[in-house]
Amino acid sequence: MQRGLDPENTVFGAKRLIGRRYDDPAVQSSMKCWPFRVVECAEKVRVQVSYRGMEKAFYPEEISAMVLSKLKQAAEAYLGRPVSQAVITVPAYFSDAQRQATIDAGAIAGLRVLRLISEPSAAAIAYGLNDDTHWKVKRNILVFALGGGTLDVSVLSVQDGIFEVVATTGDTQLGGEDFDRRLLDHLMQEFQKKHKEDLGQSAKAVQRLQVACEKAKRALSANVRATVSVDALHQGVDFCATITRACFEDLCADLFQATMDHVERALEDAGMKKAQIHDIVLVGGSTRIPMIQNLLSKFFEGKALRKSINPEEAVAHGAAIQAAILTGHRYQNLQNLLLLDVTPVSLGLETVGGVMDVVVKRNSPIPTKETRNFSTTEDNQNSLFLQIYEGERTLTKHNRLLGTVTLSGLCPAPRCVPVIVVTFAVDHNNILTVSATERGTGNSRQLVITNARGRLDREEMERIVQEEEEYREQEKVEQEKTEALNSLESSTFQLKRVAEQGKSLDDRAKRRVLEMCEETALWLEENQLAPKKEYEERKRELEDVCYSIITRVLQGAIPCSVQTRTSPWELASIKKGRV
Repeated sequence: MQRGLDPENTVFGAKRLIGRRYDDPAVQSSMKCWPFRVVECAEKVRVQVSYRGMEKAFYPEEISAMVLSKLKQAAEAYLGRPVSQAVITVPAYFSDAQRQATIDAGAIAGLRVLRLISEPSAAAIAYGLNDDTHWKVKRNILVFALGGGTLDVSVLSVQDGIFEVVATTGDTQLGGEDFDRRLLDHLMQEFQKKHKEDLGQSAKAVQRLQVACEKAKRALSANVRATVSVDALHQGVDFCATITRACFEDLCADLFQATMDHVERALEDAGMKKAQIHDIVLVGGSTRIPMIQNLLSKFFEGKALRKSINPEEAVAHGAAIQAAILTGHRYQNLQNLLLLDVTPVSLGLETVGGVMDVVVKRNSPIPTKETRNFSTTEDNQNSLFLQIYEGERTLTKHNRLLGTVTLSGLCPAPRCVPVIVVTFAVDHNNILTVSATERGTGNSRQLVITNARGRLDREEMERIVQEEEEYREQEKVEQEKTEALNSLESSTFQLKRVAEQGKSLDDRAKRRVLEMCEETALWLEENQLAPKKEYEERKRELEDVCYSIITRVLQGAIPCSVQTRTSPWELASIKKGRV
């Protein structure tokens, strides 16, 4: 893998950075495990790498946009037409800022985001349509989504095509990468114990070992033991170790148990007991881990786990179904399908004493609108400063600040007399809009939470979109140049083969063709950075010369009906009687 060859310039785990500030504890914690540099830029996070021979810092939104661009290209190649809209899945526990940043990433990639849909909800849709019963009777399902970087647990009620999310919880910092890290730390200690060398001094060695750890983790899902073997890992020392499933489970025991804590919390928020859950659906590659499955099955007292859909494909399948509905593709089995989602975290305002006054409670159905009346705290106060937070803690200092609304020009009045109506509106993408209106005067102010600290502003977005357009043009030129280079190289090999295997060619013709091929191969080695035009001209020159040489020799033995502009290898085939 690339991360083992060039760790400092291979970015992964961008999902854990998007929509976060540099001083976020989750960012500070993850930085210690990454070989690439994470730097601060006006409180925002950027990843600094060497890109196209230059030092460049990318926002997580830009990196996510690169991934979306590749997916867009793959979809266009498969469909044979342009793709301009998308439904994007996000972890259910993504914050408002993380969801907004994901929409920004879509815009940078040239996509209009029709809808953000939580990953468990998407998987539930895929699973629901895959089930033959179509769930005419109401069923409660628990979706356990554990991937490489995040955990989501959602409880949904499903009946007659209506998917209602009852509760959701999760951890955007818990997933397969953390299991890999536990195994990596263990083997780094083993290496130091055996060879008295600290692997931490070499980023490349650490990443090579981590790649091997990930492979071993996957192998342990099917076998009780796996071998981790890396040649010349560090200072020329070969490393080989055997990991048992029991050892791996012991190393990750607390992380595995943490996933069950979220299952308990989801049931508690949904107001349901274990017996009321009819189906447990597994989503994400990390759900293949036997201990995860054992803990879930044991938690639900032996209830069978649903594995009828591919855990890696379920989310994408559900997103495609949602996209079909939103774009008017009314297939018969989608006629009555409806998804009712919820807010992942509580939303509110800071009141006197730094206390969080919750306006929209966690797991409220969306879209939703809630209002609350506030007033002034001083006589003749002419403005009101409202701070909007998200989180579950009692004090706002422990929660996340989303933005502020300042309502100016209030009518002079004694304190507590003016009535300020504050409205929180959450749309179907879980994006929050806050408005404040002075009752009686109509004086109002509205804020769409799009400028929370850590997010990109309009100027930055415009610059990044412009750069992405330039990168796409550069990539197109690079791709065309690579295709021309490969075409020249292919022609060289084919002509060389014709000359070596063509029994009808005399020694002089063979020698001349082989000389041309050798000259071209040498030129290719020395001109790997040549422009597309030079490769095309070189190919034309090579084929024209070799064509004329081979044709003169073979032409006398070929019927006039086939003496047309035929390639040398086709002529050779005709001569041998294969055509």
